[in-house]
Amino acid sequence: MLEYIRNAFLKYQHYVVIIAISILVGIGIGASNASQPPFDLLPTMMRGVSITIRLTLTASVLAFIVSLIAGISKLSKNIVIRTITTAYIEVFRGTSVLVQLFWIFFVLPRLPLNITISAFEAGVLALGLNVGAYGAEVVRGAVQSVPKGQTEAAIALNMSPSLRMRRIILPQALIRMIPPFGNLLIELLKATSLVSLITLSDVTFQTLILRQSVGRSQELFLLLLVIYFVIAYPLTMMVRWIENRIQWAKA
Repeated sequence: MLEYIRNAFLKYQHYVVIIAISILVGIGIGASNASQPPFDLLPTMMRGVSITIRLTLTASVLAFIVSLIAGISKLSKNIVIRTITTAYIEVFRGTSVLVQLFWIFFVLPRLPLNITISAFEAGVLALGLNVGAYGAEVVRGAVQSVPKGQTEAAIALNMSPSLRMRRIILPQALIRMIPPFGNLLIELLKATSLVSLITLSDVTFQTLILRQSVGRSQELFLLLLVIYFVIAYPLTMMVRWIENRIQWAKA
């Protein structure tokens, strides 16, 4: 682990130095004068960061669970289960996540079921189900990539289909799922900006409110880009680290 960190630092040291200097300069300016533009905008914008992170984590858990269920169900021999799963995947992959978000937030409460749903819950459902549809294909592909010899050996040991999936196939497939799931997680984080359109006060919503009150669009959207980058970059590095570990394990 330490050796990998050292090699990664040597490889990306120029970027690390640039980011570190930028952060230090920003902290220095902000500490010396809290009203110094554009740092006077940060306190209001940062109120939405916790909601963005919480939304990302919650929707990611839902997406992972849905992906596993839908991905395995699509391989089912039961035609009804397979048809329902395929319909879900095609609908959520073939329509806009923004439309799905509006439908869940505005239309779902008007249906005969009269479901009351908050903006946060609507965001979690829309993002989780949308990313889950893409993740289902990742799960299906990973399960099918497990060598058939593993399944045949499990059958020879008289394992039931569910036991084969839990103990033989799924553990190997999970290793193959990790890198694409990491990329889906980053895409989900970037998609959280859409929840501002249903009045959920994430970091994008706070930025739009500030823009209406103080203007300064250039500074606001530049800071917004930096905030999303600061949140997403550790996820990117984590995905790269996991990919390198997987490659090392296979070597």
